[in-house]
Amino acid sequence: MEENKRTTHNAGHKIIVPFTKDIDENIKTFEMLFEGSGDVVKRKFPIGEKNQFSAYIAYIDVMVDRTVIERSILGQIMLQVRQAPKDIDDYSIEEKVNFVKNGAFATADVSEITSMDEVALAVLAGDTIFFLDGYDKALKVATRGFPNRGIQEPDTEVVIRGSKEGFSEAFRFNTVLIRRRIRDTRLKVKQTQVGVRSRTDIGIMYIEGLVRPSILKEVEDRLKKFKVDAIFESGQLEQLIEDDWLSPFPQFQVTQRPDKAASAILEGRVVLIIDNTPFVLILPTTLNSFFQASEDYYNRWHIMTLVRLLRFVAAFFAIALPGLYIALTTYHPSMLPTSLVFSFAAAREGVPFPVVVEIVLMELAFELLREAGIRLPGPIGSTIGIVGGLIIGQSAVEANLVSPIIVIVVALTAISAFTVPGQSLTEAFRILKFFIIGASAVLGLLGFWLALLVILIHLASLKSFNIPYLVPYVSSNLNDYNDLKDTLIRPPSFLMKRRPIFTNWRERRRLVIKKKE
Repeated sequence: MEENKRTTHNAGHKIIVPFTKDIDENIKTFEMLFEGSGDVVKRKFPIGEKNQFSAYIAYIDVMVDRTVIERSILGQIMLQVRQAPKDIDDYSIEEKVNFVKNGAFATADVSEITSMDEVALAVLAGDTIFFLDGYDKALKVATRGFPNRGIQEPDTEVVIRGSKEGFSEAFRFNTVLIRRRIRDTRLKVKQTQVGVRSRTDIGIMYIEGLVRPSILKEVEDRLKKFKVDAIFESGQLEQLIEDDWLSPFPQFQVTQRPDKAASAILEGRVVLIIDNTPFVLILPTTLNSFFQASEDYYNRWHIMTLVRLLRFVAAFFAIALPGLYIALTTYHPSMLPTSLVFSFAAAREGVPFPVVVEIVLMELAFELLREAGIRLPGPIGSTIGIVGGLIIGQSAVEANLVSPIIVIVVALTAISAFTVPGQSLTEAFRILKFFIIGASAVLGLLGFWLALLVILIHLASLKSFNIPYLVPYVSSNLNDYNDLKDTLIRPPSFLMKRRPIFTNWRERRRLVIKKKE
């Protein structure tokens, strides 16, 4: 009966076995939990001449920093054992614990834990635990030393000017990269765990005073509203806490860049850092945020304004160009110049398929090449994308399967999609592009404009943590129209004196320029 009680788990998979003062009982429970785990290193050893006082150490190999274990802990313990006073066996349990705790650990990060569940979690997280005879608690020593790939340049958000550092899979590395950029005691990191079995560390980073309390509370509530086995990537968490799961538009910004995350925090937004992934989540977000890149604010405003205007034009082409071509050439050729119509007709001579079939075939071929390029190794993938596109496009034209103008339209659509900084927004364009193609194929220009209207109505109804998705193009008066400055045009830095609408309204000012005396 006692054996069954000591191995009972509750619905949350927490070990409810209590600690006892008998070290052998605690060791028995611990080793029962990790039975069959060959990577758990454990050792029991005596302290004192009479061998009446015992200690027990356990950790998972490779998950810890072996240097800390061997020099700062085990080496110190052995030294203390040899130098232990002869009457240590006569010490009270409190005196023995203090002797070990204060003399045996050459590290400051030592804490007491009071349950077997905390012991198991500490070991699985890469810490080292100690049991002491006669002591109904355990000591946890921070010794985490996970293998990781270190800090590298982001491969999804490449910039010419700006930081080359990117987030890694190590949770603490990522929080430190942000703290290096914001040296403010009001920068807070609320740490929680999500996943009944994975117990993935989630960090909620924000600046106290800048963040809206309602947004922070909403984030915390959404993280508590579900239970799941494991969270391995930020995309899983994003899908569980987003506002509208039916929408193709992303309701979080995803980034690998610490400078972008730090900038968002200074705007009063919240950053979610998830252990084991280099992609962090920024919330709330708006459609306009996806057209802003870190590099926009590192270069002069003239050139970046031109670049940003190009992005908006490219976004329209990425979503609407194929559908617009179908509508004009199939239903409304009279709207085109006569010479252009004759040019299109000559190019399509001998092609057996209607325009919509040509477009769909080439778009699907490009999507296949894109997926193949991603899955294959780097050098091979880029070669497949370039050579495959050229060969398939040229061969399709020579075989009279598609017209040359279709290849141009599809290529221009693809290039336009890649100019948008927000990769997750580009994924939405891939879906909506086919929606507009279908509407244009059925109703011509009427279907084209109806499809755009449906998308616009959906965007107007969409929210990200109670912030309208189309801000500042709608509700711009909520922040005295200041957010409109940083939209199509990137204004000079000295004009950007107020933070955007995400910020607590009491802390909107971010720049003060002193007047000349």
